Amino acid sequence: MRAVIQRVSDARVSIGGALKAAIGPGLLVLLAVEETDSEEDIAWLSGKIVRLRIFDDAEGVMNRSVLEVGGDILVVSQFTLYASTRKGNRPSWSRAARPEVAVPLYEKFVARLSEALGKPVQTGEFGAHMAVSLTNDGPVTILVDTKLRE
Repeated sequence: MRAVIQRVSDARVSIGGALKAAIGPGLLVLLAVEETDSEEDIAWLSGKIVRLRIFDDAEGVMNRSVLEVGGDILVVSQFTLYASTRKGNRPSWSRAARPEVAVPLYEKFVARLSEALGKPVQTGEFGAHMAVSLTNDGPVTILVDTKLRE
C-alpha cells in the first residue's frame, strides 16, 4: 500500500458536483493498493497513520498525532500513486491492484483505520471520478509505502 498523508485544516471530496464527504482539521489520506498487499500491510499502515506525530504541541513542535488532537481522517482511493513513468511519457499503472483485489483491501483498511482512530473515517468512492479539495496545513505532506517501511 502506498499513501500520501496530508495534514489539513479542512478537506472535502465531491462526485458529480455533490459533496460526498468533508472533514475539519485532520488528515487527508490518498491511498493506492497493490496486488501483493495483505492484512499485515493494512495493520501496519493504519497504525502508522493514527500515530504519526505531525500535529503541533503547545510549544509549536510536531509532537502530537491525529489521535491525540482529536482530528478527522478522509481517505480517498488513488491508484495513480503507483504510476510508473520508466518507459515513455504515458504512465503505466500495472502495479496497482485490480478492483476485485483492491476494493476489499481498501474497505478493510478504512475499517481498521476507523477502529484505530476510535471514530468513523470519511471516504470518497472507490473508482469514481472525484474532485478533492483541501487546505494543506503547514504544508505537511508525507509519503508512506508499506513495502519500504521507512
